[in-house]
Amino acid sequence: MAEAALDAVRRELREFPAAARGPRGFLVCLDSTPKVWASLHPGVFLTVNPPGVMGQPSVACCDVLRWSGVPFQNPSWNALFRNRLLQELSVPLAVPYLDEPPTPLHFYRDWVCPNRPCIIRNALQHWPALQKWSFPYLRAAVGSIEVSVAVTPDGYADAVRGDRFMMPAERRLPLSYVLDVLEGQTQHPGVLYVQKQCSNLLTELPQLLPDLESHVPWASEALGKMPDAVNFWLGDVAAVTSLHKDHYENLYCVVSGEKHFVLHPPSDRPFIPYELYTPATYHLTEEGSFNVVDEEAMEKVPWIPLDPLAPDLARYPSYGQARALCCTVQAGEMLYLPALWFHHVQQSHGCIAVNYWYDMEYDLKYSYFQLLDSLTKASGLN
Repeated sequence: MAEAALDAVRRELREFPAAARGPRGFLVCLDSTPKVWASLHPGVFLTVNPPGVMGQPSVACCDVLRWSGVPFQNPSWNALFRNRLLQELSVPLAVPYLDEPPTPLHFYRDWVCPNRPCIIRNALQHWPALQKWSFPYLRAAVGSIEVSVAVTPDGYADAVRGDRFMMPAERRLPLSYVLDVLEGQTQHPGVLYVQKQCSNLLTELPQLLPDLESHVPWASEALGKMPDAVNFWLGDVAAVTSLHKDHYENLYCVVSGEKHFVLHPPSDRPFIPYELYTPATYHLTEEGSFNVVDEEAMEKVPWIPLDPLAPDLARYPSYGQARALCCTVQAGEMLYLPALWFHHVQQSHGCIAVNYWYDMEYDLKYSYFQLLDSLTKASGLN
C-alpha cells in the first residue's frame, strides 16, 4: 500500500516537468524524515509524508519540481537528483507520437496522470468525416444551417489588443456563406471563425454526428466520464487563438488541413505574464467597420498579453526562461492536450477540426498548479 501511495504521488508530481531555472525553486521530498534535508537552504522545499526510507533520502522516493541549485552535503545525491531531473521529469524536446490509440489503461497511466501531451495517429481512420468533409459536402449536407461565427478585424478573438481584452462580434450566418467567404466567392468584413465553444457540433450541426463519434470511447473509459462539450472548428488562416489554458482534458482532432500549436507546461507559469484588462466587444457596423465597445458591467479580465511567436522580451524578460513545445497536427491526427497546459493555435486556411472537452479532475495536480500560481503572484513575477 505504501509503494502504491508513493507511485500515485509521483505520477501527480510529474505534472510539473522539472527544470533548474531561476535562482530559487522547490524540492518536493517524499520522505518521512524531513531533517535529512537540513542541508538545503530554508524554504526551498515542500514535504509530502507517505511512509519513506528512514534516515536517508531515497531517489526512488523523491521528485523534483524546481531545484534551487543549493547542493546536498553528499555529492552523490546531487548527481542522482540531476539525473532524475534530466531523465524523468524534464519537458520533452518534441511532442511524442503514438502510432495507434492507447488502451484506456495506458492513456490514463502514461499520459493523463503525468499530464503529458501526445499526438495520436490512426485514431480517426474509422470516421467517415475523414473522407467526406470537404467544402462541397458540407455545403450540400448542412449549408443552409445557420451557425455562430466569430468576426474580428484581424483574426484575434478573446485576445489582448492594445489595452483591452477583445471579444469578437458574433454573427449567425449560413454555413454555405462562411464556405463561400473562405473560398473567395464572396466578401465579408474581417476574419470569420466558426469557434463557438459550447458544444456547437451537437447543438448547431447535429446532422454531422453520423460522420464521427459523439465521444472518444477509450478516453471516456479512462477518464470515467463523457465529454462536457464537442466543438466544431472552421476558419480562415488569419484566425488565431491567443495563448491561454483550459480546465479540460482536450482531445483535438483535425479532419482537414492542419493546426499549429505552441505549448507550455503548467510549470512555466512563473514565466508567463498575466495582466488585467478591460473587456470589450467588437461591433460590426452596417458599413463594414468595427467599433470597440467596452463591457462596463463586466469585471476586468486576467489574460496573457504575450505573443509566443514574437515575444517582447524587453517587456517580459522572464518569458525567456520558458520552454515552448511546437507541434503541427495534421489531418487524421489527434492531439491530447492535457488540462492546464498553455496553448496558442494557428491553422491552415479552411482547416476543419473537432475537439472533445472532458472536465479535468480537481485533484493534486490542480492543487499544485494553484500553489504555483499563488507563489508566482506573491513573488511579483507578473
